[in-house]
Amino acid sequence: MTQPQITAASWFVVAALGVTWGATFMGVEIALTGFTPYWVAAIRIFLAAALMMVIWRIKGGPLFTTSETAWPILPVIGLLTTAAPFTLIGWGQQYVTSGFAGVCMAAVALVILPLAHFFLPNERLTPLRVVGFLVGFAGVVVLIGPTAFASTGVAMETAGRFACLGAAICYGIATILLRCLPPADPIGLAAVMVMFGAVFSVPVALLLEGWPPIPSATPLIAVTLLGLIPTAAANLLAIVVIRSAGPVFFSLVNYQVPVWSVVLGAALLGEALPHSLLSALVLILAGVALSQWPALRGLFARG
Repeated sequence: MTQPQITAASWFVVAALGVTWGATFMGVEIALTGFTPYWVAAIRIFLAAALMMVIWRIKGGPLFTTSETAWPILPVIGLLTTAAPFTLIGWGQQYVTSGFAGVCMAAVALVILPLAHFFLPNERLTPLRVVGFLVGFAGVVVLIGPTAFASTGVAMETAGRFACLGAAICYGIATILLRCLPPADPIGLAAVMVMFGAVFSVPVALLLEGWPPIPSATPLIAVTLLGLIPTAAANLLAIVVIRSAGPVFFSLVNYQVPVWSVVLGAALLGEALPHSLLSALVLILAGVALSQWPALRGLFARG
């Protein structure tokens, strides 16, 4: 396995993914006005799969360039990157606060860190990296505030919290598995992953919620954009970064998502900015700088 290559383009893509996935919460909120939760997940994955499969076939359908032995693991990765976490979050958020769900998404970075240490020889834990990720995670907790661990008081809250944590674990494991795959065409890899995600998610939506309702134009547009941008396009970019810069670097996205969700909510929906935003940003940026100090130093040295 090659050494992770973190470039200026890698930083740009991670920043773009943070903005894109931060805006996803608004899109989901709009889509839910016309669709049920599991169908929002299933439709966005299905649309992403349809788009990516068409693009992939136009390219001639290449996938692995050196080996076909990794095919059996692709359904597992597809399940862990889309169908399973989308379903777990959709179910879990019925019983937990949105703040707790946000903390769980930030915790993906903390899931990836030890997994990468044990399974990826070029992604070892260092004291600076650990401190950086803990500082960044603290920044997310400060941003979300007291609601991060507040209780909803409902009977299924504990199960809902485990579901959200399970989604974070799914993302962490899938990121490591992606890095371990042999050389592959990124478009083909993204297409196959969301295809398997659709195979899992559509039957689950049918089983749990029946046939989807007929929505008005606004939620239909929202779920279509969710499928094309944060699911199809963003997953492709995520694969490129994971395969080149490594899972630990990619996990920095998870600290940005809550920040962009808050900022975009204020800018586009008129929501109030929390007083903790500035201090949270300082902590998150400090965490990023500490955890990725060698990469930052090398980037500025090259510049």
